[in-house]
Amino acid sequence: MSGTSRVAVFAGSFDPFTRGHEDIVRRALAFADRVIVTVSVNSAKTALFTADEKVRLIQAVMADEPRVEVRTMDGLLVDFARRVGATLLVRGVRGVSDFDYELQMGMMNRHLLPGLEVVFLIPSPAVAFVTATLVREVARLGGDVREFVHPAVADALARKRTA
Repeated sequence: MSGTSRVAVFAGSFDPFTRGHEDIVRRALAFADRVIVTVSVNSAKTALFTADEKVRLIQAVMADEPRVEVRTMDGLLVDFARRVGATLLVRGVRGVSDFDYELQMGMMNRHLLPGLEVVFLIPSPAVAFVTATLVREVARLGGDVREFVHPAVADALARKRTA
């Protein structure tokens, strides 16, 4: 391997981090030496988990993988990518509506930071339908979400429900 490390960034709100997100991160490690999962801080959105809680949960999920780092980010994704030396942005795409949005964002990011590659990954079939929104709703209504999230995330969702 050359002396250059391929750093990928996978950004999102991750409210909560699902098995679908985990699938994308683990598969990105096939072509990146390191993946930085960045929790986007968006004060305009009301989130179930705080940014710090999300970071801790993602760290728990990815604890077995030393090539994954978790951080928060505020501002432009390209600025974050530049700061951490990333050359790849990883995005999960479940369907056509995701692709339309992600294509526009990807083209803008490449325009703002030439040389930044955007990699679209389709999820594994077992988790293709899982969204954070659906997981939050099922958990809010008392449903079992353990199939869709890591046990640490399921426990955190249960605590939020009973709080």
